[in-house]
Amino acid sequence: MSENSEIGNGFIPSGQLQFGVFFQGVNSGTIWKSQDSGSQTDFETFRTLAQTAERGLFAAFFLGEGLRLREHLGRPHTLDVAGRPDAQTMLAALAAVTTKIGLVATQNTTYNDPAHLAHRLSSLDLLSAGRAAWNVVTTDNAWTGANFRRGGYLDHEDRYTHAEAFVETAKRIWDSWDDDAIADSETAAAWQTPGSVRRVLHDGQHYRVDYTPRLPRSSQYRPVLFQAGDSPEGRDFAARQADVIFSAHPAYDDALTFRRDIVARAVKAGRGANDVQIMPASEFILAATAGEAQEKKAWVRSLQIGPQQALAYLEQFWGRELSSYDPDGPLPEIDPVVAETSETRGSGFHGAKARQLADQWRAEAKDKGLSIRQFVTGKTNRVDATFTGSYTDVADTLARYARTGAVDGFNISPWLVPTGLDDIVNHLVPALQERGVYPTEYAGTTLREHLGLPVPQRSPETIADDGEIRLELAVHQQQL
Repeated sequence: MSENSEIGNGFIPSGQLQFGVFFQGVNSGTIWKSQDSGSQTDFETFRTLAQTAERGLFAAFFLGEGLRLREHLGRPHTLDVAGRPDAQTMLAALAAVTTKIGLVATQNTTYNDPAHLAHRLSSLDLLSAGRAAWNVVTTDNAWTGANFRRGGYLDHEDRYTHAEAFVETAKRIWDSWDDDAIADSETAAAWQTPGSVRRVLHDGQHYRVDYTPRLPRSSQYRPVLFQAGDSPEGRDFAARQADVIFSAHPAYDDALTFRRDIVARAVKAGRGANDVQIMPASEFILAATAGEAQEKKAWVRSLQIGPQQALAYLEQFWGRELSSYDPDGPLPEIDPVVAETSETRGSGFHGAKARQLADQWRAEAKDKGLSIRQFVTGKTNRVDATFTGSYTDVADTLARYARTGAVDGFNISPWLVPTGLDDIVNHLVPALQERGVYPTEYAGTTLREHLGLPVPQRSPETIADDGEIRLELAVHQQQL
């Protein structure tokens, strides 16, 4: 039995891979202690990175979002790379200096209004000639909510119920203009065909919408939807709503398992086995030979996890300053002062049982003879998310993913900006093209065409006698 046949449910591998570039903004993985590091706020950094990606036929340029600066021991974390202008503002600027690459904005359903966000995404989609996408994310913690008038009001179990009502509302806003709404001749009686634009009404627990959309559809119909939640609820949400999943499962066997799960969920939701694409987050460290790549990896890790970063990592779990400890010495013998870690440094630190974890880590480090810095480097080095090796070896590895359909592509987080894609575009992409698993030209002009996604079907709706679109969201409203 072939590897791909085990996925089942009628799934057919495309045999092709796509790349996206994920500009994280606030993060600890981007190297800033290098003379080649670019600004996180200078437009030139974004322009160079986007144009390099487009030269490499990347499908999308992906901007992350952070609604609050990460904190460390109650203060902004000064070792993070921080910046990241507003995603849609930056992507609109990049639309003017690129022609084909897709433009993905991470936007939060909890702290946005559906009519306003749908309009802004429509604007980006039209201005970019059908290249916009929305990475749908949810937030429910009060720490983030403190930045907003509404605060952290959303119960954790309600986050995807709320998000689904939000997305359904946005879809119907994008559906509200008929294809022939705008006159195609100067002899027409009216600029807009009467009855071709309808109001969208929604009355839910968290917001009400009574809105007449102001923009027609783009050449790709509506923005592509990305989603990155990995809980069972998040996977079900993606199977129902997403075009692409930004996954956390890049290791080959794990990727196959995740693909199998998403295919089953999509089919159960009434969609096709190939309707939801998967692009895991990944890091690439490449060189001409395997040995050179390993040397480069050691250099990258030494700059990502220096003495300060190593101690700060442990401080987040210990809940106290550890500056008196030698980063090249053993883990602290003192116990944490917190029982459980908070969300202030992000999901990777949130919810750990600190005291139990400290005991486990001390035993592990002692058993392996690891210093603080060596231990933290191992903990923060996601081996499954990093492809390290020669251009040809990594190309062979990725070709296997393409042949079996384990993924549809990779969303690459460069460890250096703006030059972090150069090795990939100059050397890896040609190697993948030689193997027949990477595009040699863009498939069209829109992001949907690049990704091979079909034009969406208009969402189910009830059109009242007065021409208004009344949303069929009774199930969601009952759950909210």
